[in-house]
Amino acid sequence: MEENILKEQNFRFKKQFGQNFLTDKNLLKAIVLDAGITSEDEVLEIGAGAGALTMELAKVAKKVVSYEIDSDLKPILETNLKDFNNVEVIFSDFLKVKPEELKKHFTKNFKLVANLPYYITTPILFYLLEQNFDVTSITVMVQKEVAERLVSKENTKDYGRLTISANIMCDVSIKRIVNRKLFYPVPNVDSAIVHFVVNKNKYEIKNEALLKKLIKSSFSMRRKTLINNLKQGFMLNQQELENALSLCNLPINIRAESLTIQNFINLANIFDKSNQKNMR
Repeated sequence: MEENILKEQNFRFKKQFGQNFLTDKNLLKAIVLDAGITSEDEVLEIGAGAGALTMELAKVAKKVVSYEIDSDLKPILETNLKDFNNVEVIFSDFLKVKPEELKKHFTKNFKLVANLPYYITTPILFYLLEQNFDVTSITVMVQKEVAERLVSKENTKDYGRLTISANIMCDVSIKRIVNRKLFYPVPNVDSAIVHFVVNKNKYEIKNEALLKKLIKSSFSMRRKTLINNLKQGFMLNQQELENALSLCNLPINIRAESLTIQNFINLANIFDKSNQKNMR
């Protein structure tokens, strides 16, 4: 149905928005199931597209607030969503929305469900994880390669800043792999549905801003040792960094991809303690 309406409206897909719409009804229902949506839930969707997923969410959820950047989709969404009175579509760039602004559209904490455009998957995930949004779970369709990075383990090529940032405050799992042929138009890669259960108290973090800076600096040049990356990021000398690694029982030639999440937190806590001493 969505494909027919898109053709009737002479809709032109825009490469800059990474538009690949889902067409398989069974898959759309499966995403809603994977997200654990109930009649009590308020849901945020990023990227309404032609409204296929929006409709499936609206059939189950109490309320759906959907952000869509392409205003040319307005007549198509008005047609597809005309039978639903629990959907609010906002034509705006989600990456420019502040938490306090978003909060106005919900009466309580919300769940997020989205088929994310590939080109902004990582910026949106970082934005959601690093801003103080009132979200309890995130269920997103992402490029299969990104999904593998999100659930990767240390000492692998996929393990990096995104892995750690996601798993510090969420329990992350891949729900299913999705064949590229289930999208219209067909993209060049397969996708995966990834589910995040938000748990902001998963680790004891003393200085969140310092930890974020540490993780970012650690992976700035993957081929360099951790110490060489941190020298530039923190302006500390060799001996200070060697002492910090020794306190964490880490070898001085270790690379960032070999550290566990707890290692990063321990190191950040040592840096924080050292900063506090220097400020006295």
